[in-house]
Amino acid sequence: MPLSIAMTASGGVDVLKPVRAELPAPGATEVRLRQTAIGVNFVDIYQRLGLYPVPGMPAVLGVEGAGVVEAVGADVKILRSGDRVAYAGLPIGGYAEIRNIPANRLVRIPDGIDDRIAAAAMLRGITAHMLLDRVCPVRPGMVVLVHAAAGGLGLILTQWAKRLGATVIGTVGSPEKGELARSHGLDHAILYRDKDFVAEVRRLTNGAGVDVAYDGVGGETLTRTLDAVKAFGTIISIGQASGSLPSIALGELGPRRSLSLARPSVFAYANDQKFYARATTAVLELLGQGLKVKIGAEFPLTDAANAQTQLERGATVGSILLRP
Repeated sequence: MPLSIAMTASGGVDVLKPVRAELPAPGATEVRLRQTAIGVNFVDIYQRLGLYPVPGMPAVLGVEGAGVVEAVGADVKILRSGDRVAYAGLPIGGYAEIRNIPANRLVRIPDGIDDRIAAAAMLRGITAHMLLDRVCPVRPGMVVLVHAAAGGLGLILTQWAKRLGATVIGTVGSPEKGELARSHGLDHAILYRDKDFVAEVRRLTNGAGVDVAYDGVGGETLTRTLDAVKAFGTIISIGQASGSLPSIALGELGPRRSLSLARPSVFAYANDQKFYARATTAVLELLGQGLKVKIGAEFPLTDAANAQTQLERGATVGSILLRP
């Protein structure tokens, strides 16, 4: 019987338990997927902690992965057994050796792209596409700020923004992370533990501030980021690694600052098939063109709790994978 890691209640990583159970045949519009690589993301932690809801308990977390099609439902015409595919987004269920998943969530992995790379890039790549193309289109000459620039999303976002002609400033937690981010195209690395990132951003932009800031940290970092953005600029909140989001009064955004604040959901974006197709096509094309994906750590599926712990502590760089 296939193995999965199920969350039995909200709480710490101790609520993640190994389970073996028979998997039913895929539904008419589903595919049975034997996974070869599974992505670990902050949303998994948010769901485990109860910050984001899950359909019920026990719940198998995981919203990103890659593998090989084993069987298809009666109404599935676009895929067949043996196809290499990847996915990102809802429904959850990724922490499993084998899973059933709606066929319209799957995209074929082109020859030349490894399953591990596809699994590590899908959700972050779709998020980057949403941020750069849909929420606030980035154009040549713009200056952007990426918090956690050495993280999985930060490295992809940095490279993609550079391809669009932007100057990228990033915050990092160590000189080593700064070097990694610079090797992926970052123009300026700010060691936020040693320097005031707002003052550094103002210095690097001759007092003006950045056009767009991407924050996945939340808490005080998000509040202070308001001071790092120029008038009529945009702050985009994309996570809460600190565990909380501040209450920001509308008056804090203007008229003195004249700022826009966005809180987009990548799952809402990916749930729209038009945007999902456009984003996944763009991600796979960029991977084929040499977009670098850093896999910072890999863990056995049975060690999912440790993988989440390392991500939560900020002890890794790039993307984290589970090996079924």
